[in-house]
Amino acid sequence: MNKPSNLASPSSYLAPATMSPVRLFYWSVRRELWESRYVYIGPLVIAGIFLFGFLVSMIRLRVTMHWASALDPATQHAAIEMPYDIAAGIMMATAILVSLFYCGDALYGERRDRSILFWKSLPVSDFTTVLAKASIPLLILPLLISVITGVMHLVMLLWSSVLLLGSGVNIAGLWAQLPLFRMWLLMLYHLLTAHALWPAPVYCWLLLVSGWARRATFLWAALPIVAIAGLEKLVFHSARFAAMVGARFIGSTSSIASTAPEVWPTDPMTHITPGMFLSTPGLWIGLAVAVAFLVAAVRLRRYQGPI
Repeated sequence: MNKPSNLASPSSYLAPATMSPVRLFYWSVRRELWESRYVYIGPLVIAGIFLFGFLVSMIRLRVTMHWASALDPATQHAAIEMPYDIAAGIMMATAILVSLFYCGDALYGERRDRSILFWKSLPVSDFTTVLAKASIPLLILPLLISVITGVMHLVMLLWSSVLLLGSGVNIAGLWAQLPLFRMWLLMLYHLLTAHALWPAPVYCWLLLVSGWARRATFLWAALPIVAIAGLEKLVFHSARFAAMVGARFIGSTSSIASTAPEVWPTDPMTHITPGMFLSTPGLWIGLAVAVAFLVAAVRLRRYQGPI
């Protein structure tokens, strides 16, 4: 008699491979970047526009450098750094705008186009999905903006050096006067603290509302804030709530380094103060509120369907 085939034996089947939580989170983040390409296309477009304007302005660069050479060293140093500080400031503002629009559409968009039905059929938990969405404004965008700004600074410096060749300007001195590494270090720190961790409650509140609202996400997100601020003004004749939300929204640097007089300082030894930032009670209160909003967003997504 022939022996029974092992193919029919239950032990011959292999259990399907399961992904680790880290790998699921990684692919969830990549999914967000695939679906929301404006997260990186928007900053790249703004960087391209600024570089075009910088290229046009370099026509007067030789005259500017000769004029700056007659100034005292401190003023000359500030004049050389100004375009690089402006570039950093524009990219920081871009990061804030992209973060706000992304959070307002993150959970609302998948309900609007009914793609939530497909994503819920995959073995990815609501917790992983919401956490991946929150990581875009809190981690991915600060890193992305820092890299784009660093490339912008290098392109600006190379263009300036090429244009000034043969003009009598000390190119090596120009490179030495620009502390690019310190600028990049400070910008990354500023983005992660003042424009990510500090306004985290704002971003997580938008995520929560985007998972609940059926339309007009930003209107529903703003109405409770306006109502509370108006009630406080009417009853207590104060505007502390509005000031607090505004400080979170713009990433007030006073909460990080009260001694920093500049908007975009370039000396990390005096302005990068992680100990002061991490010891701020307002930071941990805000993060606790942000976590509460994320937990509510996870539970909301679990029971929400397409619009």
